[in-house]
Amino acid sequence: MLHFLKKPMEVPQPSRRTFLKLSAGTAGGLMLAVNLPRTVEAAADAGGDFVQPFVHIRPDNTVAVISKHIEMGQGTASGLSTLVADELDAAWEQVTIEFAPSDPKVYANAAFGMQGTGGSTAMASSFMQYRQAGAAAKAMIVAAAAKEWDVPASEISVSKGVVSHASGKSATLGELAGLAASEAVPEEPKLKTPDQWVYIGKSFPRVDVKNKTVGAPNSFTIDFQTDGLLVATVARSPRFGGKLKSFDAAEAKKVPGVVDVLQIPNGVAVLARSTWPAIKARDLLEIEWDDSEAETRSSGEMVADLKEMTGKPGVKVREDGDAEAALAASARVIEADYDFPFLAHGAMEPLDIAMKFDGDMAEFWFGSQIQTIDHNVAAAVLGIDPDKVKINTLLAGGSFGRRAQANAHPVAEIASLALAMRDAGLEPAPVKILWTREDDMTGGYYRPMSAHRIRVGLDADNNVTAFSYNIAAKSIMKGTAFEAFMMTGGVDHTMTEGVHDTTYAFPMINMDQSFQETKVPVLWWRSVGHTHTAYVMETMIDRLAKEAGKEPLAYRLELIKDDPRKVGVLKLAAEKAGWDTPPAEGRFRGIAAHQSFGSYVAEVAEISFRDDGTVKVEKVTAAVDCGTPINPDNIRAQVEGGIGFGLGAVLRNQVTLADGVVEETNFDTYVPLRMSDMPEVEVHIVPSNEAPTGIGEPGVPPIGPAVANAIAAAKGEWVTSLPMTKAGVV
Repeated sequence: MLHFLKKPMEVPQPSRRTFLKLSAGTAGGLMLAVNLPRTVEAAADAGGDFVQPFVHIRPDNTVAVISKHIEMGQGTASGLSTLVADELDAAWEQVTIEFAPSDPKVYANAAFGMQGTGGSTAMASSFMQYRQAGAAAKAMIVAAAAKEWDVPASEISVSKGVVSHASGKSATLGELAGLAASEAVPEEPKLKTPDQWVYIGKSFPRVDVKNKTVGAPNSFTIDFQTDGLLVATVARSPRFGGKLKSFDAAEAKKVPGVVDVLQIPNGVAVLARSTWPAIKARDLLEIEWDDSEAETRSSGEMVADLKEMTGKPGVKVREDGDAEAALAASARVIEADYDFPFLAHGAMEPLDIAMKFDGDMAEFWFGSQIQTIDHNVAAAVLGIDPDKVKINTLLAGGSFGRRAQANAHPVAEIASLALAMRDAGLEPAPVKILWTREDDMTGGYYRPMSAHRIRVGLDADNNVTAFSYNIAAKSIMKGTAFEAFMMTGGVDHTMTEGVHDTTYAFPMINMDQSFQETKVPVLWWRSVGHTHTAYVMETMIDRLAKEAGKEPLAYRLELIKDDPRKVGVLKLAAEKAGWDTPPAEGRFRGIAAHQSFGSYVAEVAEISFRDDGTVKVEKVTAAVDCGTPINPDNIRAQVEGGIGFGLGAVLRNQVTLADGVVEETNFDTYVPLRMSDMPEVEVHIVPSNEAPTGIGEPGVPPIGPAVANAIAAAKGEWVTSLPMTKAGVV
C-alpha cells in the first residue's frame, strides 16, 4: 500500500525552525505546531512559516490534539493523544482530539510525503513528532509558571495537568496557557525516557469513544447535517466500464422531495431533500447503458485467464539464479496452484461525502484518508485554485483501504455533481452523496483476484533446491498516479510483498508477475498483497515440512535467516498455545507467521469439526512484535479485529461476476463473520524498545494459513482455492 512510498529520511533535530507557537487570538491559550519536513532540503526551505497547530491548550483547560491522520477505528486518535499527553503530563480526561485541515506543508505523513493515512504508518511516522509537540508545550508552560511565580523552572513539576511548586503555588495548564504563548520555543525540547512514561505502554480508554457512544452530531459523514443540505444518490453502470447511453427521469421526478435529476460523467444523480426520496427516485430511472467497452466476463473466465498467465514468464520480480535448470536437476518437484477471489472491504459505513460549492470556494466534509489527493482532485475538477478548497476530515466507520483511492473518485463525483447543479441553474446548496450498501458492494475497488503457481525443487534428502513463484492479478498501481514512482522496473510490489522479501532462506527464489487487464477497479485491502502471499508461503512451508518429515514449527525456525523478531513471535505464540503438548481429542492446530508493515505476527489456530464436517475455529493464540507498544489494549483490539476480519474472508467471502455484473450485493450474499464463528483469541505482545511499527493490518495475513494448516493437520490436504466454502469445509 502507501508504505511503498517510504524513502530513507534523515529526521532533523527539533529547533526553532521546526517549531512554531501561535497566539490563539480571541480564543486564547497556547497553540503549538511541530513541523517534520518531508526531507532535509524541505526543512531548509521552510523558513518556519507554518501556521497550523498540533497542540492547543485552551483557557477552559482542555488539551486539543490535532490529528493529521483520519480515525477510522484503528485507534490513531488515541495513539497520538497518548504521545502528547505523556510528554505534556496532561490529565487523560482533559485531552480531546480534532482533525487537522488539509495542508501537506504542515501535516504530511513523514513516511510518504503527502497528507494521508495508510500502510499502517500513522503511529510509526508520528511517534517522535507528537512527543516533541507535547514536550515543547510543557517546557513553555513551565517557563511561564517560573516567571509568574518567580521561582526556578527546575523546581516546578507537572502531573495530571497540574503545574505546581513546593511553595504551594499551583495552576492548571489552561490557566497558564496564555502566558506560555509568549514564551520562547525550546530549541530541543527534552523528551522523557521510557522509564518516565505515564501513558505510553499502558492501556487507557480511547478518546473518541464518548462522541461515538452518544452519537455526537456530524461525527460521521453518514450523519452529517447542515442547513439546506440536499441528498444525492447516483445510478452507475452495473458493469465496470459501462457508459451512459440514455435515460428517462420522468417518473423519478414525480417522487415528492426530489429536486432534480442530473447527468454527471459516471452516471445519473438524483437530488432530493432527504435520503429516502433520493433512493426511491433512483429506482424509477429508466436507463440504457452502453457496454461496448465494459467488462462482461464471468469470474470463472477471469480465473482461468489468470491461471493461464501463471504458466508463462512475466515481469521479473526476483531472480536469484537459473531456477528452471535447478528445478530440472531436482530429484522431484512439488507443484501447487492457488487462486483468490475479489474481496470487498465491507466497512460498516458505506462511502459518503458532502460538499458545498458557491462557484468560488469549495468545502468538503467526509472521512478523507488521503487529504492531499482528495484536495488536488477537488481543485482540478472544479477548476479552482487549491487555496479555495477546504477539507474537513470526519470520523470514518471503517475503511480497510477503501477510502484511500489514487483517483479520489468520490471527490471527483461530487465535484462533478456540484458543477452540474450550477449548470442547471440551481442555487448553490450543500449536497451529500450517499452510497447504499448495494452501491458499496457492487462499486468495485476490490482486493484483486489473483492466481499463484508454485514449483519447488527438492533434492534426494527433501531439501529445497529452488523456489519458483508466478503470480497473476490486476495491478493496483498500474495505470494510476502512483505508477510512475511506485513501480520501479515495471514491478508492482504490492502484489508480491511477503514473498519477494521473505526471510526464509531458500537457496534460490525466482518470482514473476503478470498483470490482468480488466475494467474492474482494484484497490488495497487490509494488509494488501500480504493477504494472499502469506497464505501461499505459509501453507507451502507446512507442505514442505511434511515432505521433509519435519515438525512445522521446527522447520520454520531452521529456514529463517537473520530475522530474530520473526523467530521471537513464533516461539512466543507456540509457547502460549501449548504447541509442544498434543491438543485435546478432536482438536487440530496450525501455525503461521508473517512480517508486514514493519511488524511481526505469529498465530496458532486450533480447530475442530462440527458434525456436518465443517470447520470451527476454536481458539487463536497470537504473538505480536510491533516495536514500542503505545497502547497495549488497542494493539490487542487491532489484532483481534484483524483475526476476525481475515477469518471471515478466508471462510466465506468472495465477490463474483456473472457476465460482468456483481452477484454479491449485501451482507446476505457477502456473508460476514458470525459471532458463532469468532474464536477465543489470546494476544501476547512482545516487550520492545524498538521504534513503533504498524498494527492496523498485520494481524490479518497469518490467520488464513494458520487455519489452512490446521485443516491439513487433520485431513492431510491444503485448501488452495478460496474461500474455503469451495472446499466444503465451511
